[in-house]
Amino acid sequence: MPALDPRIDTYIANSAAFAQPILLHLRAVVHQACPDVAETIKWSKPFFLYQGMLCHMAAFKAHCIFGFWKGEELLAPADNKAGEAMGHFGRLTAVADLPAVDVLESYIWQAMALNAQK
Repeated sequence: MPALDPRIDTYIANSAAFAQPILLHLRAVVHQACPDVAETIKWSKPFFLYQGMLCHMAAFKAHCIFGFWKGEELLAPADNKAGEAMGHFGRLTAVADLPAVDVLESYIWQAMALNAQK
């Protein structure tokens, strides 16, 4: 059973209705891919830690973002939409805007490996 931070539960509950399914989906995928992940709040946003900063998510008025702490090392330039929003997958307005679960998990595993290399 993952250790869930109740502050992230509150963050999700206080987010706009469109954002809640996106945030819940991202949280579930991160925990599925990295069972040892720790949750926290940094800079008023949910962060996931695994041997350091792993990834983060946030909700805004009209979109959500998801990004990796070492995203520039992780994502190919063609896949990196960080210029469109703070996250690496552009402005997310629905779960369908995200890559497939297996692709997200692959990115998470790669991010975990980068953190383990320190």
